[in-house]
Amino acid sequence: MTCKAIINYNNKNYGGGDALDFHSKDNMYSYTNREADAAWKEKMKALIDIHSIHQAADIGCGGGIYSKALADIGIPSVSGVDYSKPILAGAMKHCSNYSNISFQPGYADDTGLESDSADLILSRALIHHIKDLGSVFAEAYRILKSGGCYIIQDRTLDDCLLQGSNEHIRGYFFEAFPKLKEFEKERRHSSDNIKLSLQQAGFKKMEEHRLWEIRKTYKNKQALLDDIQSRAGRSILHELSDTELAALMNYIDQSIGDKEEIVEKDRWTLFKAIK
Repeated sequence: MTCKAIINYNNKNYGGGDALDFHSKDNMYSYTNREADAAWKEKMKALIDIHSIHQAADIGCGGGIYSKALADIGIPSVSGVDYSKPILAGAMKHCSNYSNISFQPGYADDTGLESDSADLILSRALIHHIKDLGSVFAEAYRILKSGGCYIIQDRTLDDCLLQGSNEHIRGYFFEAFPKLKEFEKERRHSSDNIKLSLQQAGFKKMEEHRLWEIRKTYKNKQALLDDIQSRAGRSILHELSDTELAALMNYIDQSIGDKEEIVEKDRWTLFKAIK
């Protein structure tokens, strides 16, 4: 794997108020402990022509879960970019068996990738961390080849605030702690704003899709509660104190009843745009 020069890590375009410290070595493996859902891979195959893609960029790659998934569905070369050095180190270990995946530090609006170099850009669970979508989308436009495809995957506010259920565990977070709704309102961009910003950056042929993606399968309720207590891969839970987190666990415990297996899913919105 290759790694280019370190880019300044004081960029002010990153926002969202996440209490999780993405630069802490303690969080190196927070986003490497699972594989991409099969439904996600099938959705990508439906949205893009795999055979026409030679080089993909995974901007905001985190622990490399989706860099690996892009390689798994047949993309020959994948470059992952993230601004957290510890999480990138975790990604490199997570993808150490993939010679066709490389990682480098950089920002979503200053990636260090070459112009007109990518056939596909993926930005998954990134834009809710970004204040200025215009500069990020302009950078993606610069990197893409003519006719290249930009896939943005994130949750809108509507996705997040769906009612809690045995599958949509996230919904219980907002039922138990309505203050978290305000946190989400601050960091979630509307579909209209995303599409307008894409258009202003020069993108065309925009599409909007929905995807229910399995986050994790738990053998029983206790395994789910243990996962919630760990807060792993759930930046929003870092907004809660330990006491509040315990109260949330009790609320979920009472809400879902007894089940042997729990399949947790999240609903996502995907935006596809063409340069």
